[in-house]
Formats: sequence, structure tokens, C-alpha cells
Amino acid sequence: MRRFILLGGVVAAGVVGATMLAADSSMGAQDTAVLLSWAVGSAAVAAVVAALLLRVLRHASLAVQASVAALAPVLAVTVALLGTAATMFISTHDLRALLVVTVAAATVGLVTALVLGDRVAKASQRLGDLAQRIGDDGATAAPAGAAGGPSELVRLSAELEGALDRLAESREQAAAAEDSRRQLVAWVSHDLRTPLSGIRAMVEALEDGVVSDPETVARYYRTMGRETDRLAGLVDDLFELSRIQAGALHLDLERMPLDELVSDAVAGVSLAATTKGVTLKGDVASPTPVVELSIPEMARVVRNLLDNAIRHTPRGGTVWVEAALDDDRAAALVSVRDGCGGIPDPDLPRVFELAYRGDAARTPGDGGAGLGLAVARGLVEAHQGEITVRNEGQGCRFTIRLPLAV
Repeated sequence: MRRFILLGGVVAAGVVGATMLAADSSMGAQDTAVLLSWAVGSAAVAAVVAALLLRVLRHASLAVQASVAALAPVLAVTVALLGTAATMFISTHDLRALLVVTVAAATVGLVTALVLGDRVAKASQRLGDLAQRIGDDGATAAPAGAAGGPSELVRLSAELEGALDRLAESREQAAAAEDSRRQLVAWVSHDLRTPLSGIRAMVEALEDGVVSDPETVARYYRTMGRETDRLAGLVDDLFELSRIQAGALHLDLERMPLDELVSDAVAGVSLAATTKGVTLKGDVASPTPVVELSIPEMARVVRNLLDNAIRHTPRGGTVWVEAALDDDRAAALVSVRDGCGGIPDPDLPRVFELAYRGDAARTPGDGGAGLGLAVARGLVEAHQGEITVRNEGQGCRFTIRLPLAV
């Protein structure tokens, strides 16, 4: 509708303007009618010719079609000038001069139309290339291109480039996630198969009477209990991780001082530390930070970090767990520092990735499937917090940052 209103306004303005100019020059009604007839007729002829050419050239390039559209007004003006000149009986010299001017102007108009049409064609071609790359499964980030052409095409090209960049990034993330999933399945299968094979062998030995002395039988039962605990822990990690990734994790938040969280976590791993010969030390700064958290999930996070620290700290080493406010007193910090010998710097950004195992942080023989730290990160982020790691001294420090209770 707006298009028809605009066209009607242009036609009305042209007719009114031509009539006013004719009246201002004291031109007679007959002369005015003749001039308007030639102008309208030439415009109609130019429009019909251009429409026919565009129909014939509908499969031609955009530059050719833009040139035809740009030449339509030139054709209309040329026909109108020649027609009115012949009607008004101007001299042959003046008519030839008018023809020279008209041909020169038409030539310039044609060159200009070709140049402008080529710019539009290049911008359109770039849009087509970007659209094709979006549909390409192997498309990477969009290459930088010249920002030429009409503003609408330039803006659309920029939007397509952004979409292609985001699509390429999503594909890279999906590929990385798929690779991580394959590694996770392989490692979890190994970690499940090993204890199950051991338990099966011990059960068969007990059933067949191969082992009968009380000390060996008791040792077999203890070993089966430990292996069962390992399997239960692995299943728990898998279940927790699936809830986190599915967005089905429900947190029952309540206010809790961090000293209670730290003391409960230390008490839960003290036996494992004593058995390993590792000293546990805790320190909570005053005033004690108070946070809103889901106690079971956050206790699991701290317990995972402490288990990891004890497992990788050599006998005779020390594991520190500390809680305090940050320097700006805007958040609560819980950190666990071990004596694992440090993590290679290139591996530090990856230690929280799903199923990642570093030489120093986690190894295939440590009894873990690379899930503990991934679960810890998911639970901390569910609390609107952040977990980081850095090398410090003879080990590394894992730090949990949580918002303070309001």
C-alpha cells in the first residue's frame, strides 16, 4: 500500500510541477498539452520497453538488470526531448546539438548504471556465497569481505557473517562435546569393567572354595567392599552429571556459615587422609562467610576436591582447606590446596572438562573416570558461583567463589 501511495505522490508532484512551470512561462494551453503528451507518452514507451527487456533478460545478471532499470529514465527523457523538439520546429542545427547532448548524457548514464549495477551484483553475490556456506556442513568462520554495495545488502551481509561465525562456533563445540562423550564412554566402560572383573573373580574364588583361610577371605570381602564403593561413586557422578546437563538439578537453598561446611567436609575425608598418611589442615577466617547454598550438593563439591587432593598428595604431605571473604568482601571463597606437584600450564584450562585426565591431575589408574571435577564445576555454577585452579607452591589450589547471602 505504501508503495502505491509513494508512486501516486511522485506522479502528482510531477504533473503539478510541469503545469506550474508552463503557467509561469505564459505557455499556451495547446503547447502545454503537447509537451505533457510527449512527456507522458515517452515515459510510457520507456516503461514498456524496460519491462519487456527485463522480462527477456530475467535470467541475466543483476548488473545487467540494474543497468536496464537505470536506463529507462534516460530513454524517457531522450524520447521526450526529441519529440518536443520536432514538434516545436526548432532548427536543424539546434536539433543536432540536442542529439549530441542526448547521446553523451545517455552514454554517461549507461556507464554509471553499469558501475552501480556491478557493485550491487558483487554485494548480492557475496550474500549468495554466505548463504551457501551456512548450508555447508563443513563451513568455518566467515572470511572478512569488502563492505561495499547498498546499505541494506551490507547490513544483511554482516548479519549472515555473524550467523555463520556463530554456526561454526556451535559446530566446533558440538564436535568437541562429541569427542568428549566418546572418551567418557570409553573411560567409564573401563572403570566399570575393571572392578566388576575383580569382584567376579573374588566371588568365584570364594564360591569354589579356592580361598578358605579366614585372613584371605576377610581381605577379599574388604576388597569387594572398596570396589563396590568405587562403582557406587561412579554411578553417583554419572547421575549427578546427567542432572546438571539436562537442567534438572533442583537446589534447596539455605543459609549456612562456611565453617560448618568446611568442618563437615574435613570430617568426612579424615579417615581417607589418615590411611594415605596425608595431613589435613583447615582454616576459616573471621568473620565467617555466610552463603545460601544447597548443603548436599556443595558438600559434594568440597568432598570431591578434598578426595582429589588427598589422592594426589604424596604420603607425608599436607592438604589445606580454607574459607574466607574475598579482598572486596563481596563474595565467599573456599579453597583446597594440595601437594600434587602441580598441573602442566597448558592443561590448567582443561581440568574441569568432561572426562579430562591430566598426567598430574588425574590418571587412568586413580580410580576416577574424570567426572569429579566436571561435576564440581556444574554444581558450583548452579549456585551462581565460579571454580578455578592455579598452580601454587608444590601443588595446586582449587578455589570456589560463591555469592554472599543477602
